[in-house]
Amino acid sequence: MAPQLTQNTRPQGTLRHSFWTFIKAQLSAQIASLCDFLVTILLATIFGIFYLYATFIGSVIGGIVNCIINYRWVFHAGGCKKKYIAGKYLLVWIGSILLNTWGTFALTEWLTSQQWMQHLPAFCLDNVFLIIKGIVAVSVGFFWNYQLQRTFVYRKIF
Repeated sequence: MAPQLTQNTRPQGTLRHSFWTFIKAQLSAQIASLCDFLVTILLATIFGIFYLYATFIGSVIGGIVNCIINYRWVFHAGGCKKKYIAGKYLLVWIGSILLNTWGTFALTEWLTSQQWMQHLPAFCLDNVFLIIKGIVAVSVGFFWNYQLQRTFVYRKIF
């Protein structure tokens, strides 16, 4: 007869643990995205900074927030050396910033160059990048950030 696993002896790779980690990572991403979007909106709309630069700066702020939350709460990486986490996070983060910034820029420029977009009110046309930024952020967050953070950045180094 196989021994029963208790809550404390349950392997870390269980479906329940993976699901809970995913949910916490998504909450962390939402908090980071909120910071990212707030900075981007403030810089672009209030301070008049070009949306590409505002997107980049917002992504940097969001990345810092995300790293801190993920290290302490999502992946419980306290046993990992911070310098290794920082180095690996930096690699993933650079990719994330490039994907977010250039994805937002390329899609915004493409969409706003479409003839039918010219018929929209100026307010909509000037702020369409925020919708595109949201779509790009969700895609990058799931397909790039979460996958690489889970399997590469916060994996324990022994």
